[in-house]
Amino acid sequence: MSVAFPVGVGLALVLGVLINYFGAAKGEPLFIFVGIALITVAIILNGLAYKKALVGSKKVSGKGIFISVAAGVIMAFFYRFVAASMDLENFAAPAAGKLTPYTAVFIFAVGVFVSNFLFNAIAMKRPVEGAPVSISGYFKGDMRTHLVGVLGGVIWCIGQSFSMIASEKAGAAISYGLGQGATLVSALWGILIWHEFKGAHKSSDYLNLGMFVLFVISLGFLIYAGA
Repeated sequence: MSVAFPVGVGLALVLGVLINYFGAAKGEPLFIFVGIALITVAIILNGLAYKKALVGSKKVSGKGIFISVAAGVIMAFFYRFVAASMDLENFAAPAAGKLTPYTAVFIFAVGVFVSNFLFNAIAMKRPVEGAPVSISGYFKGDMRTHLVGVLGGVIWCIGQSFSMIASEKAGAAISYGLGQGATLVSALWGILIWHEFKGAHKSSDYLNLGMFVLFVISLGFLIYAGA
């Protein structure tokens, strides 16, 4: 997470906002681009803080960085395709051939579920690290473990639904940008819940503080851009 989130989600956020804005321009561009610039700096600070606290002298895997970059690029494009399927000007009575956000979320969820059998199988057979895992291992997990995974999917899908619904008023670029707070949320969980920075160098605290401040300011710029 110390490298994957800043690189992957950060790249997805910056590229995704630009792609969605140029695909369906809505909102004040100056505030959008200033907000994105601040988020970029915030993500860099978060990555540096994680590096000081967790990586240290340990060599970062080039394979892991490549996968993070690839994931970020792919993630940057998905929202644009979903937004293009909807009538962003009128959700109540969409144009012929266009979807409402609720229908789009449903179709998207079905696509995620079906494609999971392919991509998850590949990931199990060709893991980034460690030994391959058999499909039978899935059924060895207890019900509580599986329900945690289901809960994660429910939370993500609800958030995605809100993001799509908001895109009618805020625009796809702003809605997508505000929804990509994964780096900030993961940092909060790491600091407050998992105590990943316990015993870390003092500079990590300052870097994280700077990251939080810039993130809040940048989100303010994105919100104001939509107003």
